[in-house]
Amino acid sequence: MSKYDSLWAHIQQDGRAQFKLTFDEIAQIAGLPLDYSFLTYKKELLAYGCRVGKISMKEQTVAFERIEDA
Repeated sequence: MSKYDSLWAHIQQDGRAQFKLTFDEIAQIAGLPLDYSFLTYKKELLAYGCRVGKISMKEQTVAFERIEDA
């Protein structure tokens, strides 16, 4: 079980092909603040049919993209 499971489930259920979440929104959904370990955990999202796009420290956002099945 990953500490980001609730975030991954939320992203999987979102119907949009591409979207951004703020660091604060991620903290609220995941129940914990976003930290450096996110960079390691982000590859888990591939199992949910999505991937992490750009992480903007300036805007404090993370972009997410749905993966199209080939």
